Amino acid sequence: MGETTSAIKRQVKRNMYKWHRVLGIMTVIPVIFWTCSGLSHPIIAHWFKVPLAHEYMKPEAADRQQVKLSIRQVLSNNGINRLTGFRMVHFEGQTFYQVKNRKNELSYFSAADGKRLPNGEQLYAAYLGRYFLGDHTSKIKSIELLKTFDGEYQYVNRLLPVWKLSFDRKDKMDVYVETAQSRLANYNDSNRKIFLWLFSNFHSYAFIAKITSNTIRYTLILVFAGIVIFSTLSGLLVYGFLWNKFKKPAAGQKIGFLRRNHRGIGIAVSLVTLSFIGSGAYHATHKFTPDDRINYVFEPEISSTELAFSSNDLPLNWNEVSNISVARFNNKTWYQVRRLKQEDDSWKKQQVAKAETFDSKPKKVKPDLDYYDAVTGEPLPDGIMEHSYSLVKHFVAQGAADGEPACCEMMANAAADQSAPLIISSSDYLTKFDTDYGFINKRLPVVKLALSTPTHLTYYVEPATGRMAAKVQDSDRREGLSFAVFHKFLLVDFAGKNFRDFLTAFAAMGVLVVSVLGLILFIKTN
Repeated sequence: MGETTSAIKRQVKRNMYKWHRVLGIMTVIPVIFWTCSGLSHPIIAHWFKVPLAHEYMKPEAADRQQVKLSIRQVLSNNGINRLTGFRMVHFEGQTFYQVKNRKNELSYFSAADGKRLPNGEQLYAAYLGRYFLGDHTSKIKSIELLKTFDGEYQYVNRLLPVWKLSFDRKDKMDVYVETAQSRLANYNDSNRKIFLWLFSNFHSYAFIAKITSNTIRYTLILVFAGIVIFSTLSGLLVYGFLWNKFKKPAAGQKIGFLRRNHRGIGIAVSLVTLSFIGSGAYHATHKFTPDDRINYVFEPEISSTELAFSSNDLPLNWNEVSNISVARFNNKTWYQVRRLKQEDDSWKKQQVAKAETFDSKPKKVKPDLDYYDAVTGEPLPDGIMEHSYSLVKHFVAQGAADGEPACCEMMANAAADQSAPLIISSSDYLTKFDTDYGFINKRLPVVKLALSTPTHLTYYVEPATGRMAAKVQDSDRREGLSFAVFHKFLLVDFAGKNFRDFLTAFAAMGVLVVSVLGLILFIKTN
């Protein structure tokens, strides 16, 4: 038995160097792709990001003098009997009611005289695009409504539908805006488009999904990642722990530049390599289940007769009102009134920077969304939490039906079953991103409802749109923490984002150098 074990050890030691070379050459191209494209991420996201004039639409108090007609009057004047939502927008010096129908089409009507604004959607999209970009002179070459994601406006942007505005500028700037909530969805200049293509195809292997499927794409990523991990571990054994066991150079013979540096740098970056690849592989395992949150929305149709109480007669301090919209839940229709908070808005400017901060602990804030009965005008205490609870009930029912979107009536019937009420362990109103609900989720403000379940399932819903912004459970938190710490180095965020990006890029460069040296060494010795 002892002799057999010794023979196995000798065989392993004899072939370890060969295995390291074979494993390394199998994955050298994917590793070079991953590191080069990884280096492009801070370039895209931070270092060479084109600054915009505005990244959000600052809320302003509604001009009561311009709101001469209630929403019920405007709907009646235009023969509109049913809608799924409305809100107020202000642009070009006027206030309009933005009305959504069951086809998700938005129409604009003057709040002063009720007249329809021809081509209102394109006009408002152009206004938003110019506002965010701060460019009021360049010609808009094209304006296109996107109802699906594509290569330049990817799923990570979350928001749909959006308008794509292409400006006639040297940088070929495209701006994406969501008119339904007056939001900037994304923007790309010519350089950013190139880096997006590189990152999508060489880091995430998007091209494989296009020609095969997502399952094959992530399976291949996991296979490559597994080989890289074994190659790194074998390299640690060969060039680290077992280096003195291998044949020494002859007297007077020097170790070549390539081998010496491949060994030295390789040992130095081995832990970084395992960190990048291990967390990336763990991240990839969560991609086999499609992220279908875009399907989770509840916007039931509302009859105009349900808006019996005039929105203009609500008991409001109009100096503190930024918007009025509508929602339906608990078999009743409610006006949503967004109050304008008199506070420092610096969080909006800092939210992108704080989105990925590991120890971010936003303070609890009081909701600025009030609810009033659309028939009686009576306020609904804690209406935002009742609305959010109702939304989560619908989304739980939809999830039980395999996440397939269904018509409003069907979902209403499914969610109306109160025989098994949800047990909420905690709730919160978020106006900032945090460690569980990061910037990648895009939507704010949202309500967080944590359910009393073994996996601590938590829903984040956006009351303004009736959408599910995110759904998180313990497995997601573990993966998110792993990716944040080991792939994005968020533990060094205390030193600033620039330092973190530099450290990440420096580490990736080290892995790249080792891979290139190993490739050259392989070629020269064959």
